[in-house]
Amino acid sequence: MTKDYLFEIGTEEMPAHVVTKSVQQLAQKTKQFLKKNGLSFGEIRTFSTPRRLAILVKNLAEKQEDIDEIKKGPAQRIAQDENGQWTKAAQGFARGQKANVDDIYFKELKGVPYAYLHVQKPGKKTTEILLEMSTLVKELSFPTKMRWGTNDFEFVRPIHWLVSLFGSEVVPVKLLNLTAGRKTQGQRFLGDSVVLAEADDYEEALKQQFVIADAQQRKATIVSQINQLADKNHWKIKMDASLLEEVNNLVEYPTVFAGTFDENYLLIPDEVLITSMKDNQRYFEVYDENGKLLNHFIGVRNGNQNYLDNVIRGNEKVLAARLDDAQFFYDEDKKYPLQHFVDRLAHVSFHDKIGSMAEKMVRVRMIGDQLAVQFGLTEDERRDFDRASELYKFDLVTAMVGEFAELQGVMGMHYARLAGENEAVCLAIKEHYMPTTSEGDLPTSKVGALLSLADKLDTIMTFFAAGMVPTSSNDPYALRRYAYGIVRILLDQNWSLSFKTALPELITALAGKTKAKLPKTTQDDQEIALFVRDRIKQYLQTNHFEYDVIDAVLASSQQDPKQILAAAKILQLHHDDETFKPTVESLIRINNILKKAKFKKEAKVDQTLFENPSERELAQGVALLAEVSPDDAATLYQTLVKLQPLIDHYFTTNMIMAKDDRVRENRLSQLAQINHLTEQLGDLSQLVIK
Repeated sequence: MTKDYLFEIGTEEMPAHVVTKSVQQLAQKTKQFLKKNGLSFGEIRTFSTPRRLAILVKNLAEKQEDIDEIKKGPAQRIAQDENGQWTKAAQGFARGQKANVDDIYFKELKGVPYAYLHVQKPGKKTTEILLEMSTLVKELSFPTKMRWGTNDFEFVRPIHWLVSLFGSEVVPVKLLNLTAGRKTQGQRFLGDSVVLAEADDYEEALKQQFVIADAQQRKATIVSQINQLADKNHWKIKMDASLLEEVNNLVEYPTVFAGTFDENYLLIPDEVLITSMKDNQRYFEVYDENGKLLNHFIGVRNGNQNYLDNVIRGNEKVLAARLDDAQFFYDEDKKYPLQHFVDRLAHVSFHDKIGSMAEKMVRVRMIGDQLAVQFGLTEDERRDFDRASELYKFDLVTAMVGEFAELQGVMGMHYARLAGENEAVCLAIKEHYMPTTSEGDLPTSKVGALLSLADKLDTIMTFFAAGMVPTSSNDPYALRRYAYGIVRILLDQNWSLSFKTALPELITALAGKTKAKLPKTTQDDQEIALFVRDRIKQYLQTNHFEYDVIDAVLASSQQDPKQILAAAKILQLHHDDETFKPTVESLIRINNILKKAKFKKEAKVDQTLFENPSERELAQGVALLAEVSPDDAATLYQTLVKLQPLIDHYFTTNMIMAKDDRVRENRLSQLAQINHLTEQLGDLSQLVIK
């Protein structure tokens, strides 16, 4: 027999960002708890609002399965001593099965008598087991917790009620001074308390009290109402998923409404208006059918249609106050030339251990100028970069960014446009912050990509030099994200940059031209290179490369993300080819021989010492291999595949470790040529070949 089980935690309003994760956590812990206790069950449904976390376990068994089984214990010679007395081993065996030693009997297995117990144990009732649900509540984790009253217990918000119903039976789970019952609460202002007769009554009973407990149904209701409003007015709404999730977790009974603001505010940049609406007020912005921002907004009320006009007026008034502030800041900032703000950056600290923001901008320009040549930027692009690097942090001291910090870069772009700056310069000012998250949007322009790259490189270099290196659990300055951004930008722009050589060159170029402490070229730059290499690994893992391919390419002599990625793509592409295994095995054999052998690593191959045609044939093949560009991993791999039969023939017809010192050295040098080029792909011994 089975019944449905309902468990609800009623709280004060929780922060929107914890609701979904918390109810998922409750469902997962419940699933583990039931499995651990040997209870069969069906689907676990979740319900959540700002005031409740609940799960409904479908088809939960009424009791554990009865145990009726034979347990094998120690051999008789261990279970009894020479006098036939029970040993500690036998006593422990019986105790472990909650039985007496007198219940032990012996039975031969392959001629050896062993101790056995017939264990019969009735299954425990589910209602008894469910009393431990309070333990699950205590195990829930949150970003921040609070205590209330005189309790030591911590939770995300104070708990006011508990519901625990197995079918129609109350399971009196106890937590603090609360005992679970069958009474739940409706919407705070519109609903009333409701006594549940059955666990299955939960969802419908709450709807009668103005609570849509199913989060997905509540979200669908919001979307449907927004779409109806948009269709009626011929509006376009960008349904921001994160905003929708947040709004959904702020309400129990959603009612969508539309508000209006003064058209004059549309003269402010769109991003300011959207930030004021979305980030500050949780409104959806409204566009016309051509994608132009309109002076309307859509909000979601926690309630019904009653007095909705008052709600709309109140929201319009609050938004107007925000937009008034934005208008004031915008007008104030436009009074000054860009240089006014740039000059103030000399008094803005980048970090007290490193220096000012103005000094950082000087370093970034030098870094970018050096990389621009390597990346092949045109003269116009380099000129645009130089101008952008002179300005790009200026909006940090504007009034608008002081109020709306999330608009840094964006306002810089708009103010630069108003000042008549080149569009490439304006876009780069915005794009230098990109990506703002690990997988966020990347710069679209070469100038923006270079500025972002140089800015992030400077940050990493100066922080490492100042000893502020991320630890395994601590990265307060987001240096890992910056390094990952560098890797993504390089790959997106198809730029080559070997950190092994680039970092010492940049450090040398900056030496004596900045007050900031710089990394030491003998130690710190290697640490930074390894730090970036870990981010290359993150990129490969994120893009689903096989673990052995990742290990192989990261063990290569390469430090260039572009070449490492190219090698990974080739090895992954050909991993299951028929030629892959013999090729890799031949190349690994060469590497293994060279690891053990002692010879002059830089010695050239002397063809006059060849004794067999196979040596000359291999030399001709290696000559073709040497012509392949290190950047061309595909051609390098295909050439190695073609070389494989020659390598095998070479091993068959030649004794590598010849007695003649000169011949032996020559053959090892010939193999070293192949190995050196193979290392461009990676350490192939890391590959799992079948």
